[in-house]
Amino acid sequence: MKIHILGICGTFMGGVALLARQAGHAVEGSDAGVYPPMSTQLEEQGIALCEGYRAEHLGETVEQVVVGNALSRGNPAVEHLLDRGLRYTSGPQWLAENVLQGRWVLAVAGTHGKTTTASMIAWILEYAGLTPGFLIGGVPANFGVSARLGNDPFFVVEADEYDSAFFDKRSKFVHYRPRTAVLNNLEFDHADIFDDLAAIRRQFHHLVRTIPGSGLIVANRDEAEIERVLEMGCWTPVEGFGTNGEWRARPEAEDFSAFEVWLAGRHVGTVRWGLSGRHNMYNALAAIAAARHAGVPVQHCIDGLAEFKGVKRRQEVRGVVDGITVYDDFAHHPTAIHLTLEGLRRKVGEARILAILEPRSNTMKLGHHKAELAASLTAADRVLILDPPELPWSLTEALAPLGAKAEVLDSVAAIVERVRREARPGDHLLVMSNGGFGGIHQKLLDALADRS
Repeated sequence: MKIHILGICGTFMGGVALLARQAGHAVEGSDAGVYPPMSTQLEEQGIALCEGYRAEHLGETVEQVVVGNALSRGNPAVEHLLDRGLRYTSGPQWLAENVLQGRWVLAVAGTHGKTTTASMIAWILEYAGLTPGFLIGGVPANFGVSARLGNDPFFVVEADEYDSAFFDKRSKFVHYRPRTAVLNNLEFDHADIFDDLAAIRRQFHHLVRTIPGSGLIVANRDEAEIERVLEMGCWTPVEGFGTNGEWRARPEAEDFSAFEVWLAGRHVGTVRWGLSGRHNMYNALAAIAAARHAGVPVQHCIDGLAEFKGVKRRQEVRGVVDGITVYDDFAHHPTAIHLTLEGLRRKVGEARILAILEPRSNTMKLGHHKAELAASLTAADRVLILDPPELPWSLTEALAPLGAKAEVLDSVAAIVERVRREARPGDHLLVMSNGGFGGIHQKLLDALADRS
């Protein structure tokens, strides 16, 4: 079958494209913004990409269109497929019908930590010799791709609460019907589709309703919102992690690069790995619990994590010039920004951290997190933030509590120039965005190299 994917360069839809290609379909796609790492990954797999959403991209030989949730009525490609009566579906529905049916699905849900936790689970299963399939909203370094079919029965999926498509406003994860589900956390996000936190909580409970009684929910017991979801009704055994759960951790290193794992009051092993940060320590507990449910012994999980290499765009080092390290991170929600900075601070000690942020998510642009933004950046020594066009609120006012260490700039070029003048050996430049940020990472590295 020839499949055209609209919105193919999104992390989820790009993964769907890879799975469809591996399943033997002819796959092509189009997107309004084509940028790495997804564009590179797709091109390496021989998948043709079209720039923009033109009707002519949906040629006569296209047999099915998979529509990403970024597209809406009025889009030329959407109007064309409706007028022509083309066969179409959403990405989550395609995944459920063509890949997940009959498999043991391990799904990771939550406002934060989905990509990293799902990557850990997939790698633990791989380390155990189980060759799982997976679809993850990032590129795990241990695999080099964001999705693969793998072998039966296991399939790991990052379970996003965002809506499925313009014609299906249910959360993506409702389609997945997991046997093992991780509920990491729950905060208000996606303000473009959810009116309030209660609306998101309701979607999480829809997910809980689909998990069989013979399955397992791995829940963050430190998260009050997750507890509220479970109080709405739960028909599945629950194992908790965190300071109030059966699964607990005791740090051995200040940056959490080593920690003991405890289960029901018994020490079951110690993780020593290349990651850092309290949040990753708890992500690891969730991953161990989920993999154990799939049959992997705890010690084997711990041994696998020692060889876990992380995920692209999660504190990924993009380069070092003149002793200055440039990182790429996906953080775009105040909680994620805070946790990312906290983890880096513990790792680098007293060294200077320059936080460089693009407020790109719909929720951030609408101003729902403006009150928390300054507090999330306090661990940085210097804050440079891009002011996107037509922002309906003032970044300068929101960052006022940070005083002179924060600066709002109107272009990527201006940020790069400021860094070129101010950065000094030993600095750490933490770039945070859920998009391409105008290729700023390489521009920073080039500018620092030019001044040497």
